[in-house]
Amino acid sequence: MRTSSAMENLLLYLQSLPKSNRKWLSDKLIEGLHEEESDTISKKEVLAGIDRGLKEMIERKKTGKKAKTLEELIHEL
Repeated sequence: MRTSSAMENLLLYLQSLPKSNRKWLSDKLIEGLHEEESDTISKKEVLAGIDRGLKEMIERKKTGKKAKTLEELIHEL
């Protein structure tokens, strides 16, 4: 109940701000949401990465081509 009251008071305060300040604040909040969305990797992206890795392993097994060692991968970075 306390949180609800605090949120209502915050809303009343924000509504009392000039329109330009409310617009600025809303832009910043939306910008923050987009940054959070881009920072996280989706389940679909994780599964696609696993799929690519497994297909690469199968192809290497068929062709006999050796994978890079951990040291080689680190050296590339």
